[in-house]
Amino acid sequence: MTTASPDEASLDRVSLDQALLGALASGTPVSGAQLAQCLGVTRAALWKHVADLRASGLPIEARTRVGYCLPWPIQLLDVDVIAQALGPLPQAPVHVCWQLDSTQDELARHQGERPDLSVVLCERQTGGRGRRGRAWLVPPALNICLSCLKRFPGGPATLSGLSIAVGVCVVRALSQLGILGLRLKWPNDVVVDAGKLCGILIEVNGEAEGPCVARIGIGLNIRLPAQLRNALNQPAADLAQLCEGGVPPDRNVVAASLIRALRDGLLRFEEDGLDPFLEEFAALDSLRGKTLQIDAPRGVQQGIARGINEVGALLVEADGKIAPLYSGEVSVRVSATER
Repeated sequence: MTTASPDEASLDRVSLDQALLGALASGTPVSGAQLAQCLGVTRAALWKHVADLRASGLPIEARTRVGYCLPWPIQLLDVDVIAQALGPLPQAPVHVCWQLDSTQDELARHQGERPDLSVVLCERQTGGRGRRGRAWLVPPALNICLSCLKRFPGGPATLSGLSIAVGVCVVRALSQLGILGLRLKWPNDVVVDAGKLCGILIEVNGEAEGPCVARIGIGLNIRLPAQLRNALNQPAADLAQLCEGGVPPDRNVVAASLIRALRDGLLRFEEDGLDPFLEEFAALDSLRGKTLQIDAPRGVQQGIARGINEVGALLVEADGKIAPLYSGEVSVRVSATER
């Protein structure tokens, strides 16, 4: 970070984000006067920018007589650190952006020119989304927003169960970092007892008979501030609460572990389909044996979860019969009587 003259036009908002978070990353308080001088803005402009970051979910504190700080240190994503953690073998490129509408949309804009297994991450995502178009709220520089591009020779129908395989890959990656208590909720969530830890979004385009392109999005909570947690409509968890002393692994290490497991898993899925992942999913299945409420276009139904079939459809028992349920436009929750 360099010192600049107090010209508020000299840095746009993205550059201010980078400079401000770089100055606060250590968790050590920095005075407002020092921050304003380093960023080249007035104290009023600094206050306005801090307020903007707070509104986005970043809990910047203002401590009397000592200045601004974050409640804990953070690690900004660094493509060189991630590449080093991935190892010396040839790898598809990893791109780290500061701000995007979403990593999924960034891949979509450039999917024709990006090589297979390319990965995009960003620090601040303004238009993130989950399954069924739900908004995905992400405070800047605290969590992981990642998307990976994968081309498949077959059509979209051959990718049934891909979200199941990706969920297994995420659990593998986090387990290698010592994270315990992970489960999978059909069709696309990694959960723990406290709530949802990670969401997976698969978007596919291509010809019916192939080839097709999948964009695999992963949103992982590393630190979820109380303000954002309270605004969610479902229980949520983060890595910090799962780690000793509330200190999660370095974000760059987490990103590298996810990328490695995801790339390995996608190549295996391309070769062998869902079969290599079924046994692991069965051991991690958080719904099996539970009574479910199923919200579908034709209304609300109830049934008992009986695992998944060979293509990743949820098997649901109702009125003595077991039938497959495909993800599509359905939402599944455990019945309130079992929570």
